[in-house]
Amino acid sequence: MRRRAHRVARSLRSAAPALVAYLLVRLVGLAFLARLAHAKGHGVWPTLATSWDSGWYLGIAEHGYAAELGTRVNANNLAFFPLYPLLVRAASAAAPGAVPRASAGLLIAVGCSFVAAWGIHAVGERLHGRRVGTLLTVLWGVLPVAVVQWMGYTESLFTALCAWSLYAALTGRWLSAGVLACLAGLTRPTGIALAAAIVLGALLAARRVRGRARTRAVAGAVLAPLGWLGFVGWVGARVGRVDGYFAVQRLWKNEWDGGRATLLELRQQLVYETRPQLFSLAVSACLVLAVVSYVLTLTDRQPLVLLVFTGVLLVVVLGSAGVYFPRARFLLPAFPLLLPLAVTLARARRAPLVVVLVSAVLLSTWLSAYMLLVWPGPP
Repeated sequence: MRRRAHRVARSLRSAAPALVAYLLVRLVGLAFLARLAHAKGHGVWPTLATSWDSGWYLGIAEHGYAAELGTRVNANNLAFFPLYPLLVRAASAAAPGAVPRASAGLLIAVGCSFVAAWGIHAVGERLHGRRVGTLLTVLWGVLPVAVVQWMGYTESLFTALCAWSLYAALTGRWLSAGVLACLAGLTRPTGIALAAAIVLGALLAARRVRGRARTRAVAGAVLAPLGWLGFVGWVGARVGRVDGYFAVQRLWKNEWDGGRATLLELRQQLVYETRPQLFSLAVSACLVLAVVSYVLTLTDRQPLVLLVFTGVLLVVVLGSAGVYFPRARFLLPAFPLLLPLAVTLARARRAPLVVVLVSAVLLSTWLSAYMLLVWPGPP
């Protein structure tokens, strides 16, 4: 126990500069958002804590899940996974005094963003050293839609679970990796991507080891998909049909079509649209750059567990026929895609490094505020 505490303390000390840098870039974004929201007559707190999907999670925390499938489009809350609303409900109940669930949800998201940043640093440091780990953390904090990390959404919680599960896998702690992957599978539908990575990595590791290490690797492989499978199975039982969860997704017009809808939308935005909307272009650019980054991760020969995670995540996000605009947000947990850029920046001179990072902060700050206060659709 003492050795583990020492290891955690050492990791936190190493990550401290990265966490401070992450805090600073997110505070810049928050300050600009607050100023612009005030100018437009909006409040920052409701924008971050109760808008769009936040309302669905708060509704689940307050009233629970729907009891049947129904036929209304975009109306069944069984599409949303349970871990985050359960945490919101528990935190609100456990806190001294009357803490609104919206405030509890926002605090959980912000707190998890720092846990995620710490885990991202740990992965980057493990693979390429402390400087790359710090840059990887900052790059994650200045993504174009990084404001979602401090909203009442699941992205920060999910990224934290993914980062530490992947780190556990990289360090051979397959049981811990499986437990965290199981929790991630209770957080977002894309938890299946992490489960696939951990199952494959753990089973391959089990072939190379014997005894207790092999048992723990197999146990990690068994545990990893249970969260995702458990919720999907529970939804099926609740609505009385085996494909219940996927029927709910169809009501949300969200089916997997192999990427046809994504390609058609990209073609529309980049080729045929004479006056494309700014945020649509930004989302399209994020998707294209994500694919390019994945090719670079293949050439860099990243560890298999990272390649499988980001690869399956891309397949799920790009292959879905659902709403186009949130897809940049759906890729926020895919931080390993930023590793090639972090490695390149770690080798750069100070002047170009400063220019790139300052430009990224300004772009993220402005686009995030535009997304929440100007763009009429979901983030």
